[in-house]
Amino acid sequence: MGELAALKTAVIESFGTPCPVIDLDVVERNIARAQQLCDAAGVANRPHIKTHKSPILAKMQIAAGARGITCQKLGEAEVMANAGITDIVIATNLLGAARSGRLAALQRRVALKVCADNPVSLSAYSEAAQRAERPLDVMIECDTGQKRAGVETPREALALAQIIRDNPWLNFAGLLFYPALDSWPQTQVFLDEMTAGLASLSLKHKIISTGGTPNFANIGKLKGATEHRAGTCIFNDRMMIEEKFATLGDCALQVFTSVVSRGGEERGILDAGSKTLTSDTGGLEGFGLIMEHPEARIHKFAEEHGFLDLSRCNNKPVVGDIVRVIPNHVCVAVNMADQLVAVRGGEIAEVIPVAARGMLV
Repeated sequence: MGELAALKTAVIESFGTPCPVIDLDVVERNIARAQQLCDAAGVANRPHIKTHKSPILAKMQIAAGARGITCQKLGEAEVMANAGITDIVIATNLLGAARSGRLAALQRRVALKVCADNPVSLSAYSEAAQRAERPLDVMIECDTGQKRAGVETPREALALAQIIRDNPWLNFAGLLFYPALDSWPQTQVFLDEMTAGLASLSLKHKIISTGGTPNFANIGKLKGATEHRAGTCIFNDRMMIEEKFATLGDCALQVFTSVVSRGGEERGILDAGSKTLTSDTGGLEGFGLIMEHPEARIHKFAEEHGFLDLSRCNNKPVVGDIVRVIPNHVCVAVNMADQLVAVRGGEIAEVIPVAARGMLV
């Protein structure tokens, strides 16, 4: 029995299928690559843990040189803080967490850095900081092309900076950007205007944060940037292959899944459906790449089943085969699992809990 066949047997006998499996050798290589890219550009690495949601993996990134971490939810930050990680940026408006009292409770324990793009969030942050009896560091989120969260003009950003400056419970920490791949020149114009405007308010930014794994292609191009947030790069996925950032060999997470039915010559069924691989296509055809049968297409989902179109396969899988699927979007696939089976050198090494999964707040 070959190494891969032996691993597939070990996985199904120990855990069953479907089973998300990560290769620690690839994970460590991916962590080192991200750190090297940041180091070469002269910016700090602040990885986004929304991809792996694991304090164990976050500590591996910090040990490799990361300054701290980025979280997307207050609940994620709570889990990371409980594990002893204290340098945390939360990169979203936290209205629900602020109004529920959870932001104040965590701020009392750890000096957080949070983001805002509107006065309502700033007011909620001020109240949370007062309850925590500790001023809160706030970054202003700025949009320069993604059309997601963030103020769209330096004038709006400066108005928020003035509110922060005049509030004794808030500290101005800097600016957070997530530029589109082609909007870095506009981001530079935005930042330069902001720098001048902040000086007129007697403010200076400590942090200028950029983000996104695909934006490693642009890292170092924003003069004044101090750190970069990237999440997907620790595992990579089909979208990162499409973006030309990763190859198949860079994809550290694969879902091991069994062929459980071959109801017709041109079709089959996997035991991994929308509750495993998720219905997020990431704009790609199908719902994942099958390593053993790249011509096959997972074209439809039930909750527990993936429906295969095998019409383009010369070598078709049979019932009982275990295949490995690279998800289209690994971040949401990880959030569907309680644990990741970690392998090293083709053998099962440990089980890593997805400790921060399912956090709504």
